[in-house]
Order: sequence, then C-alpha cells, then structure tokens
Amino acid sequence: MSIKNERTVEVIRALVSKFLEYEGNGSSLITVTNLSLSKDGKRATVFFTVFPDSYEKTALEFAKRKRSEFRRYVQNNSKLGRIPFIDFEIDLGEKNRQKIDDISNQE
Repeated sequence: MSIKNERTVEVIRALVSKFLEYEGNGSSLITVTNLSLSKDGKRATVFFTVFPDSYEKTALEFAKRKRSEFRRYVQNNSKLGRIPFIDFEIDLGEKNRQKIDDISNQE
C-alpha cells in the first residue's frame, strides 16, 4: 500500500470513530476494527464490531444510512483531496476470533 493510501486509511479510520461516537445514540458500543481501501483509492470499507451483539443489525443500518453524511464530515474535517466511496460492514473475522477466545478460555 502506498504512503498516500496508508495516510488516507488512518485519517478515515480516526474520523469514522469520532463520527459514529458523536452520531450514535449510545444504546450500543460501536468499535471500528479495520478499514480496507481499494488499490485505486476509490472505495473504502469500514469494518466494526457492536456490543451488545443484539444491536448489530441496527448499528449496520444506522452506519449505512449515514454514509453520505459521513462523506461530508470527512470533506469538512480532513485535507484529503479525493474522498472514496465509503461502505460499512460488520467485522465477522473479529467476531470469530472472540468466539475462539471464549471457547479456549472455557477449557
């Protein structure tokens, strides 16, 4: 990954964490775990976890509904020239890792 793309990832990751914390209603804890940027820098996917798990669907719908608002937030709060299209997904890899940890701690 180029230095420019690495910088873009870090800027967006920091901004999305602040944005979701500020815009959320506090009924669940949303934690940004990863951000994937396409090679051309035109698309980014934000991966996050939700606690409690029962709010995952609601949190994902909330994040997807706020995509355009978040894009404007990035434009207003960063010096990035080109803002990628941003999508949100639940981090299933992190959920699986947590399940494995729980199973291994029970033994």
